[in-house]
Amino acid sequence: MMDMGDLGIAVGLGLITLLTRCFFFILDRELPFPSWAQRGLQYAPIAALAAVVVPEIVVSHGALVQTWQDARLFGAAAGAGFYVWRRGQGQAVLGTLLVGMAVYLPLHIGLGW
Repeated sequence: MMDMGDLGIAVGLGLITLLTRCFFFILDRELPFPSWAQRGLQYAPIAALAAVVVPEIVVSHGALVQTWQDARLFGAAAGAGFYVWRRGQGQAVLGTLLVGMAVYLPLHIGLGW
């Protein structure tokens, strides 16, 4: 059962979340960012994606992959190769996913890697 203290904490956290997510919409003028902050924000999505994807590829059961017979390694390499090949053209991201999965699935399901 939730008491008043827990309710207060939940409401407070909700308000903090709302304020931090809507901060730039609430203001009536645009805030100038320093150039170093703008440059850093350009790399934030790439860094976040790498922080999520790379451990999923190179870690298995809490330890680094010890063998080359891991379908994730080959799928990631094929997807990265396709992206480098088709980088400037449309549908490169979709093609990367499709090529990576086309390599990963037969190795994982067919060979049990």
